[in-house]
Amino acid sequence: MAENFKKSYRFAYLSSLYITILLTLVLSVFLYTQALLNLLFVAGFVLLCYVLCFIVIQYRVERFIYRRVRKIYDDIEMLDVNTIEDIPVTTDMRTLIKEVEKFAQQRKTEIETLKVREDYRKEFMGNVSHELKTPLFTVQGYILTLLDGAMNDPVILDKYLNRANKGVERLIYIVNDLDMITKLEVGDLNLNYTNFDIVELVQSVFDLFEMKASKKNIALTFDMKYTDPILVRADKERIQQVLSNLIVNSIKYGKEDGTTEVSIEDLIQNKTIIRVTDNGEGIAQAHIPRLFERFYRVDKSGSRKEGGSGLGLAIVKHIIEAHHERIYIESDYRVGSEFSFTLEKVKKIPIVDVSAKTT
Repeated sequence: MAENFKKSYRFAYLSSLYITILLTLVLSVFLYTQALLNLLFVAGFVLLCYVLCFIVIQYRVERFIYRRVRKIYDDIEMLDVNTIEDIPVTTDMRTLIKEVEKFAQQRKTEIETLKVREDYRKEFMGNVSHELKTPLFTVQGYILTLLDGAMNDPVILDKYLNRANKGVERLIYIVNDLDMITKLEVGDLNLNYTNFDIVELVQSVFDLFEMKASKKNIALTFDMKYTDPILVRADKERIQQVLSNLIVNSIKYGKEDGTTEVSIEDLIQNKTIIRVTDNGEGIAQAHIPRLFERFYRVDKSGSRKEGGSGLGLAIVKHIIEAHHERIYIESDYRVGSEFSFTLEKVKKIPIVDVSAKTT
């Protein structure tokens, strides 16, 4: 694509002016010494000298500078034509330097972004490979053992088939989570908005994981007694998934005889904030910026023993953002963590007591 160049005459006319002044002074001195000083002749000489100098210098600028400037823009154009704005470019050196510096800074930023994305892609692929490899090899090991003759023993056959089935279930769990997070990222998952009581939903999640919490003697509780329902508008099933992930994490990383507490507060006029707080091991500040990344684990070794796909918090974040809401985290290492998210609150309709109206 040929560029529309706007020529700059600044260098030529300033150079011509300087040369004309110098030659005029020289000529004036010469004529004065010859006693032939003629103002009209000098004025004509000034004008002619300026025009000739301008033509010569501009020709030299175009031959030695203009072509080189054009080559610089052509080189930039070869790298990325989209970065060149659709405006005339100039041979002015200051403008050119600014354009080249701007281009270089944009390329530096893009390169750094690409490096970060490439590192993330490599880490993500490695994590996916690890998460899938473990159950795959487990299933393969049990099946190969059965094929080698263990299937003739009914007890071993039943035990190994059950273990292989658990490995397949884990694979399905990971694949389903990957499918869901992909749909959430591309906005392909439809949300079914309804009005529901968030207090009741939290209690149902408590009931669901009561036995899991009791194994570590962790109490699942509200911060206070909520006697009245708190209605919110969201996808009930997805919000239950959010609460389940957060509460399971608080149990998984909570300490023995600990507490997982849920509080529900009015944030602003039409927003409610739900906080899930625990007094577990907490999260170091270095991990918090990456906590919602897919497959990112704070504890690279111990967390895998607890199970899970490593996608829970990533899914939580995408579900909340799909509702156009926000999720927050505050944590002190070895003190505890608090995850909180906002939801749209349903406005209460005042009830009019018609019985009080008597005629």
